[in-house]
Amino acid sequence: MSGTMMAVVYHGKGDLRFEERPIPTILDSRDAIVKVGMSSICTSDFHIRNGAVPRARENVILGHEFAGEVVAVGDAVKKIKPGQRVAANVETFCGECWFCKQGFVNNCVQGGWELGCRIDGCQTEYVRVPFADNGLTVIPDSLAYEDVIMLSCILPSGYFGAELAEIKPGDTVVVLGAGPVGCTTMMSARLFGPACIVAVDPIGERLDFAKKNGWCDVTVNPNEEDLEAVVKGLTDGRGADSVIEVAGGKNTFETAWKVARPNGIVSLIAMYEEAQSLPLHLMYGKNLTFKTGGVDACHNDVLMKLIEGGKLNCRPLITHTMPLNDIMHGYDIFEHHLDGCVKVAITPYER
Repeated sequence: MSGTMMAVVYHGKGDLRFEERPIPTILDSRDAIVKVGMSSICTSDFHIRNGAVPRARENVILGHEFAGEVVAVGDAVKKIKPGQRVAANVETFCGECWFCKQGFVNNCVQGGWELGCRIDGCQTEYVRVPFADNGLTVIPDSLAYEDVIMLSCILPSGYFGAELAEIKPGDTVVVLGAGPVGCTTMMSARLFGPACIVAVDPIGERLDFAKKNGWCDVTVNPNEEDLEAVVKGLTDGRGADSVIEVAGGKNTFETAWKVARPNGIVSLIAMYEEAQSLPLHLMYGKNLTFKTGGVDACHNDVLMKLIEGGKLNCRPLITHTMPLNDIMHGYDIFEHHLDGCVKVAITPYER
């Protein structure tokens, strides 16, 4: 293939441009080229734009959430074939290093979060995917792109947060943030059998949305209610068994450890743009366990089966759909939560 395509390109802090770029080609025998059938915009794209991701490189096409059709593969690719529909993984990983063999794919010595951060991503028409056998999951015929687009990032992120939280049947779980990742965190937490999931967000529409879809049992707007009092009321005064911090707000880290019960788990999957304080003298004796990090998206095959089996349904998250031509408008809608926006699906460029 040759020619050009349209793409959203990061040129430095505060500078995103929609412009022409060359169509990618195979650079390594383990690569695949995927024609994008659907992509999306992630909050972490804004973190890059805002200069809050030090590892991000300039002159890179943004985006890491996508599904599409394989159009070419390198000679060393064994599992993925041209013509297959696939969902991409936010993580690039070799599958062979010590970290990958432990399931810690976010820290692969040859990868990690690469697509749309350090190498060209998916807010375009074609993408080169390194280590394609690991980074792509074949989509069953019964599923549409709308069913699996969240498998790239926000669903494995939510599952990762729930997994870190060590949820046990009957637990009370607090999820801070009811945006897209908050919702996938709640639906993933359901898989572990908690008695009560409490969604916390200052935006009432988000809380209503999560409750309507059955992803939470109790909603709390911290601007209107005393969250600590609500949680203690639900737990005989103990506090939450697990708290999953997704929001990354100004005070949400502090809220997370405050509402957790003694000996509870605080799972941190939020991406912060500012340094957070860990006041150990204030939490002394609470004996909390903190778990934090970027998603180890090593369960995508399992998550695909759960979607196919009807155990997970991310489709309601798509509230807006538009072609790549209008993606900068999509950025505005998503960033400012306009028109009830939860997630924007981007369809191919229209010529």
